[in-house]
Amino acid sequence: MNPMLSNEMRLDPFPWYSTMRQAHPVAYDPHQSSWSVFRYDDVQRVLSDYANFSSERLAGNTQSVNQPFGASMISADPPRHRQLRSLVTQAFTPRAIEGLAPRITAIVEELLSNLPAGDTIDAIRDLGYPLPVVVIAELLGVPADHREHFKQWSDAVVSFSNTGEMPHYQAIQEMSSYFTKLIEQRRQAPRADLISGLLQAEIAGQHLTLPELLGFCVLLLVAGNETTTNLIGNALLCFAEHPELWVRLRREPALLPQAIEEVLRYRSPVQSMFRTAAADVTLGEQTIPRGASVIAWIGAANRDQAQFPDPDRFDIDRQPNRHIAFGYGIHYCLGAPLARLETQIALRALLERFAEVRLAPGITLEPLPSMIVYGVRGLPIEYRRASAESGPAGA
Repeated sequence: MNPMLSNEMRLDPFPWYSTMRQAHPVAYDPHQSSWSVFRYDDVQRVLSDYANFSSERLAGNTQSVNQPFGASMISADPPRHRQLRSLVTQAFTPRAIEGLAPRITAIVEELLSNLPAGDTIDAIRDLGYPLPVVVIAELLGVPADHREHFKQWSDAVVSFSNTGEMPHYQAIQEMSSYFTKLIEQRRQAPRADLISGLLQAEIAGQHLTLPELLGFCVLLLVAGNETTTNLIGNALLCFAEHPELWVRLRREPALLPQAIEEVLRYRSPVQSMFRTAAADVTLGEQTIPRGASVIAWIGAANRDQAQFPDPDRFDIDRQPNRHIAFGYGIHYCLGAPLARLETQIALRALLERFAEVRLAPGITLEPLPSMIVYGVRGLPIEYRRASAESGPAGA
């Protein structure tokens, strides 16, 4: 049933989503031995009803350093999920994230000042990839010269097509080995970073195990990279397809936050999430048996006409916009405020510099080989620089 193995479908899965929402909103795929859920209300329930749709049952051996996601909060149900999440919540409060704005701005300015001469930018290579890598690495306390493998690791983790690329298991092993060494270094010599803080943290009087520490590090690295990289790239792809909206945002920069929300809905960086049925559950007219794997298609839910009028139109004036791009319920993305802030600062800097943007002619976009995330490997954008006479965006 799942056609997401082809490049064409990964670039444009939305007609398939529409067909499935209408004809097979809750469908069994015998090839993958899993159930898929496509409608907004059903996807929302799968993501939030942890009593019936468990994250924990996907975890496997939760105390294995070779399976760090199994020990992370993304693979936990309450009460353990609540305990783990509370340890890092303070690092991601709105106030804490806002405090990162000056540093994020400085990183963006440095990246844009190093752009090659000409009138083309690769939105992924030059901005979308390096920005979140630097930000999340600095939060974790990773040395600057150790970041070169981060993107390769995080791409491999969310990939299901490893032809000619680093396999998933190799990426997990390399990340686990790297962070195990870093954790031991911080155990011996703590610093003012998140890893050092987690080493000191306790739950019910107990320190975190090594697999749990690795789970935090790997989850934050992968989620912090993939979400923001693809949100920035997807935003520029949307604006390159609708250059009149770029011009409008330069004229009305106060619209940028709601424009980003529409990008999140229209091309959600995370397209699917997985759960396991904890009991026999009736959804729609189907009964999903206990123990079955369930795929909640966030990308399909965010194009559901029952929730979003004219869902296939990119509309930066859309109100309300109750997308679930960052999930729903207890597993709502902890880093959502950080992804939004990084994207807003990056796009605002580009709006100030570029009067127009459009896709470079003659290119073929290559999607990421994943059914979990939506994005492209590279995004060459042609631009026309804003003239000094035109003043800053919004002037």
